[in-house]
Parts: sequence; structure tokens; C-alpha cells
Amino acid sequence: MRNERLKWLVLSAIFAAVTAVFSQITIPLPLIPITGQTLAVGFTATILGSRWGTVAILIYVLLGAVGLPVFSGASGGPQVLVDKTGGYIFGFIFTAFATGLILEKTRFTFTWALVANIVGMIITLIFGSVQLKYVLDIPWDKAFAGGAVPFLLVGVVKAVLAAWIGIKVRERLVSSNLLQAHSRPLS
Repeated sequence: MRNERLKWLVLSAIFAAVTAVFSQITIPLPLIPITGQTLAVGFTATILGSRWGTVAILIYVLLGAVGLPVFSGASGGPQVLVDKTGGYIFGFIFTAFATGLILEKTRFTFTWALVANIVGMIITLIFGSVQLKYVLDIPWDKAFAGGAVPFLLVGVVKAVLAAWIGIKVRERLVSSNLLQAHSRPLS
């Protein structure tokens, strides 16, 4: 049991690091950039499930919160979490949990992974838009027009990629006996 828990902690730490690397992939837009963070959050949850996917993203968020430059643009520190992009980062935690949970309650297939990642994308965009509204003190319609609408199409593309990458990597880890095929990971 202890070795099993250690394995999951190591996998979570690895995926937190992968998320930090993917966060450095950015495409600037006027209000909020498009980043690789959401792609990494999606495939992390698809691979690790709700519990350990969430642990991985919590590690990532905590590393950034204490000042390590893991967020997009090599930024970090508590000020990032209270700025206009902080809502997206907080949303990643709930996205990871929901994405993994949907897959655990259904099946780890590409179709279900796509559904789960689209739901996750919507969760992230809602969290991001809500914080954007309050930080910039703008009306709800402008917050969603600037904080969600520009990311819908690219979000679907990232959901497809996260589902595909996640399922493929998960299949490899299952065939290597590093993950169990259908059961939820133990604590």
C-alpha cells in the first residue's frame, strides 16, 4: 500500500512538472493569452483520474503560489493568483477533479475523455471569467466575451488533444502495469 501511494505521488509530481513546462507555451491575445496549461491539465486528469490528477494540479498551483515561475510567461507568486488570470488557475483544480471523475464514473475511452475534457474546459472558462469580472470590474457580458468566448474553439481543439494524448498515455501506463485499467486509484 505504501509503495502504491508513493508511486501515485511520484506520478503526480511528474505531471505537475509537465504542466509547468506546458504553461510556457503561450499565444498572446489582447486580454488573456492562450496557453498550454489547459491542455496539460486535461491530459493529466485523463491519465491520473480525479484524485491524483487533482493532486498533480494542486502541486502545480502551490509551486506557483510560493513564487516558483511555473505559470505562463514563467510567472509565479500569490499576485498571479489574484490577478486577471488567477481564476483560470484556480479553475484548473476543479477541472482536474471533474475531468477525472467523469472518466471514473464512465469509461476511459477517447469519447468519454473528450466529453470530460470539454466539461473541464467549460469549468476553467467559468472560473477565469468570474475572476476577470471582479479584478477588472467589468460587466458580466464583457467578462465572458473576453474571458471565455475567444477560447471556445481552441478549447475544443485542446480537449481533443488532451483526450487523445491522455488515453494513449494511459493505455501505455496500463500495459506497463503502472496504472490499473478500470479501477480508481487507492489512497
